[in-house]
Amino acid sequence: MPSNTTAPPGKKTAKKKGRRARLLLLVLVLALVAGIGFGGYWGVSTVRASFPQTTGEIRLDRLSADVEVKRDANGIPQIYADNEADLFRAQGYVQAQDRFYEMDVRRHVTAGRLSEMFGESQVDTDAFLRTLGWRRVAQEEYDKVLSPETKKYLQAYAEGVNAYLKDRAPKDVSVEYAALALTNDYTIEPWTPVDSVAWLKAMAWDLRGNMQDEIDRSLMTSRLSAKQIKQLYPEYPYALHQPIVDKGAVDESTGAFDPKADATEGDGTTTGDTPGTGPGGSSGGVSSQLGALSEVLDTVPALLGPNGNGIGSNSWVVSGRLTTSGKPLLANDPHLAPQLPSLWYQMGLHCRSVSATCRYDVAGYTFSGMPGVIIGHNDKIAWGLTNLGADVTDLYLEKIGPDGYLVDGKVKPFTSREETIKVAGGEDRKITVRSTGHGPLVSDRSSELETVGQKAPVGNAAPDRGTGYGVSLQWTALQPGKSMDAIFALDRAKDFTAFRAAAKNFEVPSQNLIYADTEGNIGYQSPGKIPQRSKGDGTLPAPGWDSSWKWKGYIPFEKLPYEENPKRGYIVTANQAVIDEKTYPDLLTKDWGYGSRSQRINDLIESKTKDGGKISPDDMRTMQTDNRSEIATLLNPLLLKIDISDPSVREAQKLLEGWDYTQEPDSAAAAYFNAVWRNVLKLAFGNKLPKELRAEGDCINVRPAEATGPVDEQNKLVRECGERDPDSAQPDGGDRWYEVVRPLLKQEKSEWWVTPGNRLDAPTETRDQLLAQAMKDARWELTAKLGKDVSTWSWGRLHQLTLKNQTLGTAGPGVVQKLLNRGPWNLGGGEAAVDATGWNAAGGYDVIWVPSMRMVVNVGDWDKSRWVNLTGASGHAFHSNYTDQTDAWAKGELYDWVYSKAAVEAAVKDTLVLKP
Repeated sequence: MPSNTTAPPGKKTAKKKGRRARLLLLVLVLALVAGIGFGGYWGVSTVRASFPQTTGEIRLDRLSADVEVKRDANGIPQIYADNEADLFRAQGYVQAQDRFYEMDVRRHVTAGRLSEMFGESQVDTDAFLRTLGWRRVAQEEYDKVLSPETKKYLQAYAEGVNAYLKDRAPKDVSVEYAALALTNDYTIEPWTPVDSVAWLKAMAWDLRGNMQDEIDRSLMTSRLSAKQIKQLYPEYPYALHQPIVDKGAVDESTGAFDPKADATEGDGTTTGDTPGTGPGGSSGGVSSQLGALSEVLDTVPALLGPNGNGIGSNSWVVSGRLTTSGKPLLANDPHLAPQLPSLWYQMGLHCRSVSATCRYDVAGYTFSGMPGVIIGHNDKIAWGLTNLGADVTDLYLEKIGPDGYLVDGKVKPFTSREETIKVAGGEDRKITVRSTGHGPLVSDRSSELETVGQKAPVGNAAPDRGTGYGVSLQWTALQPGKSMDAIFALDRAKDFTAFRAAAKNFEVPSQNLIYADTEGNIGYQSPGKIPQRSKGDGTLPAPGWDSSWKWKGYIPFEKLPYEENPKRGYIVTANQAVIDEKTYPDLLTKDWGYGSRSQRINDLIESKTKDGGKISPDDMRTMQTDNRSEIATLLNPLLLKIDISDPSVREAQKLLEGWDYTQEPDSAAAAYFNAVWRNVLKLAFGNKLPKELRAEGDCINVRPAEATGPVDEQNKLVRECGERDPDSAQPDGGDRWYEVVRPLLKQEKSEWWVTPGNRLDAPTETRDQLLAQAMKDARWELTAKLGKDVSTWSWGRLHQLTLKNQTLGTAGPGVVQKLLNRGPWNLGGGEAAVDATGWNAAGGYDVIWVPSMRMVVNVGDWDKSRWVNLTGASGHAFHSNYTDQTDAWAKGELYDWVYSKAAVEAAVKDTLVLKP
């Protein structure tokens, strides 16, 4: 029987558009508006009170010597210290100056304590996060796993943050606290080292891999056959899109990966169950519990972006023999949710004299709330990250009862703990968190799961469901790890050997790491704690009652693919397959990104370097902003052949004639094509998916899922509306859908082209009939959105980015959003383009993930490197550095990235001296 829940019995968790990261009660918004009316209380003095001091001198507890903080015109700090503890102590102080409110909200997310800041609306989110236990795992990492050196740095960082908070009223820390004070007697707590460590758990959650695909495949069984589901999850197209590593194999004698070995085709990886059928022969039997779990996931703040194909990144490195400088060039642009302020914080950390006791001379991008640099370069090496996408989560169906859960015919007791959720303005809530041997029972967090599996068809291999199944989560990030150690080791690595040694501890989230150094070497390493399964392939929930489905261990680091100085002269990672699964003995995942972006980058490099051509730093920047639509190259020629009789639709069709497939902001052709693509997906696939996958507000007339026989008076069509948050609904239009559609475009007739029609649309039976209908629907959709005159259409008017303050700017009256939010910007680019300004075709055209920063590193000539952030250094609304980089970012421009002492001095605008 399920444990106590946080939602009233019989009611679902609230589901509202834009609920992701909505951290504010309406009363707080109204209080802010009322507060504005108090005149001087919300005047210039209140806003400016929290702006950081950036010149002069400040006394700082625990410093052992003076530290200089030099900022350029963009407010980007370069810190100079004599020892490592002072360096990280100053980093904590400076980041708190610029971003403490953001840091404070993040630590409340990771600890499941949002209700303490924002009240009743966040209780369900807190309950789910407490069930996962991020903070508990972070505490265990700090207490038992991390090195003494790392703990010393974390403590120094916390001391710096707390030195900034000392003797400051909340309203003098950030204007959002002044608003919070109107409804909540909130007190800022001191920062702790564990607050920093816990942020890595939030990173890992949003980059966790295929958990949503695992849920979605199971939910599809209520509407689709196993064959149909397999068509919607095609195999990775290795023949079209090359993996990251195209050579190498595991040496059977040593068990280590040899990047120079010739790969030979083996017997393939574990294939597991056939998609569309559940463990033990059940099919469609977990719809209710997984639908509810998906609903709960939608309410959890996605700090990095909607989980799925959109989350990713581009990075590539080119050898000096192919560049104009004769040294390697390295580019990186992580694709994450747009946030204000940006997730990234740019800075430099410099020992005045690099020595054995002060080893850091590094610059790049880090996260507010964490010491060190995550992506960047030191004086010898540069590195970048993209999400590897390894399958590091498994859902288990659990046969549960009042005394425990079933394993191999025996009942085992739950591991349980009580959690108290404190609620601002309300009563405390108590929950019980229960765990099985696999992990926490996430199904306990939804009242809809109190009778899990009641209607599930279950095969003979499964136990009698009784009161139902629970759902538990096994996830590598719920075990203590050493990723924090890895960050500091990366920052001070000087060669590829040290780089790989650092990568060994980068356990979660599993990332692709690319590398270049001043000696001309380039390299790649795939690190991460990646499970080895005894049975199954992780694509569907596993039967928890059968121990033969347990994890048997993790892939040894020495066995993970890597390469150094490949013959081709470059390495591209963009969330594609790491290595051909036919030649690699272990399963990394069955749900790669499908390689459209990576292959486009490969093609651009090949095109530029053929016949002896060389790549310049500006070529790297231009590649980052390449916005070509790969699906348009397949679909557009067919659209032009459709015989259109309606003059208005024909007028729109003409926009596609001569189009070069680029998606510029002012392109009318890109606007119309993307609208056609969206409608093709809706007609061919979206209307055939179950409600749990379709976007909220997407309502269609369908036959009930449980109905049999023909439609008649007893078996009528019913009105069914989608239930998924629009940002994560399907079909999302990403490159998985490119691979779904690619073979179908060669078939004039397919069951996917058949639609019943409705009172407005005629039924379709063939490819061309459906394409014609999609062109018609797109024409009238854009007429409503952009006007009747097609000459005024543009992709940017549809495809807009609005930067929203992550608490006060995500909901409420327009006056609040106007004060704190910025935009919109009309953008080019698109889904699965290199310039990945992502949008979800099931939900609309708005930009929901972006290249969150861009950098091009000129290895060895560091001061000629360039970078840009999505927003600015400051988290303070109305500060000059709040969004001062966004216009340049939107245009694909980069700023000079100064590194040497001389270049920093030449760019300095403000200097602050922190004194003991």
